[in-house]
Amino acid sequence: MNKENFRFYTKVRTTLNIQANDIHEELCSTCGDETPSLKTIEKWSKEFREGREKVEDEVRADCLVIKTTSENIEQEVKELQKQNEEVRDMSELVRDFLDPAKFYQQIKTICGINFFCGVPDSLLKDFCAYVTKNVPSSHHIITANEGSAVGLACGSYMATGQPSLVYLQNSGLGNIVNPIISLATPSVYSLPMLLLIGWRGEPGKPDEPQHCVQGPATPSILAALGIPFQLLPNNHDSAGQALEIAKHYMETAKGPYALLVKRETFLPYSLSKMNVDVEARLTLTREQALEYVMNHFQYQDIVVSTTGMLSRELFELRMKHHDGHEQDFLTVGGMGHASSIALGIAIQKPNRTIYCLDGDGAVLMHMGILANIGAVTPSNFKHIIFNNGAHDSVGGQPTVAGNYEKFSFCHIAQGCGYKHVMIATNQIEINEAMKKIHEINSDGPILLELRVRTGHRKNLGRPTRSTNENRKDFMHFLQLN
Repeated sequence: MNKENFRFYTKVRTTLNIQANDIHEELCSTCGDETPSLKTIEKWSKEFREGREKVEDEVRADCLVIKTTSENIEQEVKELQKQNEEVRDMSELVRDFLDPAKFYQQIKTICGINFFCGVPDSLLKDFCAYVTKNVPSSHHIITANEGSAVGLACGSYMATGQPSLVYLQNSGLGNIVNPIISLATPSVYSLPMLLLIGWRGEPGKPDEPQHCVQGPATPSILAALGIPFQLLPNNHDSAGQALEIAKHYMETAKGPYALLVKRETFLPYSLSKMNVDVEARLTLTREQALEYVMNHFQYQDIVVSTTGMLSRELFELRMKHHDGHEQDFLTVGGMGHASSIALGIAIQKPNRTIYCLDGDGAVLMHMGILANIGAVTPSNFKHIIFNNGAHDSVGGQPTVAGNYEKFSFCHIAQGCGYKHVMIATNQIEINEAMKKIHEINSDGPILLELRVRTGHRKNLGRPTRSTNENRKDFMHFLQLN
């Protein structure tokens, strides 16, 4: 661990009202002679109690500051590796990365972890890709939501006596709060697990609007939950020490421990397409299917689109057709809640047609809302699920909805009370389904599942209008008769 890691650990433990002497003993038991002196820990702890926030040293004007803002992560990693070669004799300028395979082995060897579960994240996509490809399905489950992953980890620990690794994006912290503090915490059932959390919205780094509040709040949320945490270092020696600390805590306190993962921590690891045979039979990308659907929208129709690539594609297709954006609510955050938002609008605007454009991963995350939609029976509710069987926005890891032989959104929707269900896989079927939806317009709710290919355009942009502009125009559009 480097100085920043030690200081960060001190900050977290101080936030939890752990005294400096105890913090020093914890570090000494794991890091030995590398641990800063008790005097240093006391100084840092005092500073944090007095309101210090930063864990980094103050940057002088003559210091070299390296900023990374490119979205092309793989290219940026190559450039940084090239820089490493150029400055290899100046170790303070070398930028390290974790190899997913080696880090996976460290987790198994140091922490004794053999069971992995969670919801994929863009910052963890390379590690998740390695786990997906190399760990048998009996020991790795991509869950519908993060809370379910915590439940799995609880059950696995009680059955084996070994902790599990739960991976998630920090936006999923809300989904784990209940099972963590009412089950896993040491004061209830004492069920240890290692949380690997992608830190979107990290302070000082540009990110999307849905992460601007969640990012800075992440350390405070973990502290409020009583979960000790530290940054995952980007070199294997320090990462191993971080895992030793996590192991020590899980063995002694019997509770969850978290590692926060910054952007560009892992080396790239590509995940091959999971269902090649199925993919070969599908002719349309999500964007192509979306454009065919949009051709059937009428000028007063209300559209709520889900998180991720679909909303970005909807925004650009509106621009392509020189349409306005006032019809569309882009659900940039709150994965899985687009259908709830659409239902709320459908109830209040019974004379307007509501289209909810959803994704398979998003529907799975909070699928209980389908029962509410069926129970309310909104005649104006049209639910269109773009099912590519993957978490496309965060690395392409598979969802259970991609197994078309075993899984059926249509059967689930029918069981929940949807009046009509349909499936389409090509342009002709989409056009026929949309015409049928117009014919039975007042007999909803209706579900249309579109089975599409994975992937998206490499040059796909992001919405150029602010979230407040989107909301204001959309609310004005809702008031039109």
